[in-house]
Amino acid sequence: MCRLYGFRATEPTKVECTLVYAQNALMVQARGDSEGESHGHGWGVATYDDGRLHVERRAWAAYQGEHFARAAARTFSRTVVAHVRQATVGGVAIDNTHPFSHGPWAFAHNGTIVGFAGIKERFLAAMSDEQRRALAGETDSEHLFRLLLSMREAHPEWPLPEVLRRGLERVGEWMEQAAAGGRPGLNLIWTDGRELVAYRWGRTLHLVERDGVADCEICGFPHVHHAPGIDYRAVVLASEPVTHTEAWREVPDGTLIHVDPDARVRLEPCPGPRIPAGAGR
Repeated sequence: MCRLYGFRATEPTKVECTLVYAQNALMVQARGDSEGESHGHGWGVATYDDGRLHVERRAWAAYQGEHFARAAARTFSRTVVAHVRQATVGGVAIDNTHPFSHGPWAFAHNGTIVGFAGIKERFLAAMSDEQRRALAGETDSEHLFRLLLSMREAHPEWPLPEVLRRGLERVGEWMEQAAAGGRPGLNLIWTDGRELVAYRWGRTLHLVERDGVADCEICGFPHVHHAPGIDYRAVVLASEPVTHTEAWREVPDGTLIHVDPDARVRLEPCPGPRIPAGAGR
């Protein structure tokens, strides 16, 4: 389907090794994941520089050419979202390539909204005029992103995890009503650069928490210019564990993850739709 990567830290951090050089870096997963499937239909990297979002996307494989490696080498940020795509809904095109963005928001999805063709009009009807006009591609993923942004606009008083929870409940109801076959999945990462929310349902998702500055197991150097007096923390979310020696843990299926601006993690149960989510990836 796709492979996801999300990162949040208390200080700007270089993530080149985990994207390119680690034992199971995102570029390695693009060539072949743990089940031998490739994800060569596009890639994207979203980063923040002094709060300003920058997104680089290409509609070809991360392992083709130098563009992905160069983008990763430039990445030095507190918040990063990266994605390699295996197309399911929507053709191979830049407008269908993740992460999607709008203002400060970046969003990436791994999975499929089953029965999307039959419920697409519900997504459109529930969007604000601004988000409906902003739609650029064909994917179920971008429609989900625009729906969540519309809900955020309508209810700015809701905490971000609550927006995601209610959005997932709505989409889950539509999927149940569609009663379509297929292998549904709602793994996603959504951020404004300060806080990050994610969800696991129907695909694998792992996380690791890092306390304190340490030398990278790949290159042997720390990836942060550490400021004295700051307690460095970082959280990495990934479809598969990226490194071999860190204490990765699998996120339980049907879990909402909230990473606050201080890189503190909270996991909350959030059951998925009442349709078979399948197993494995």
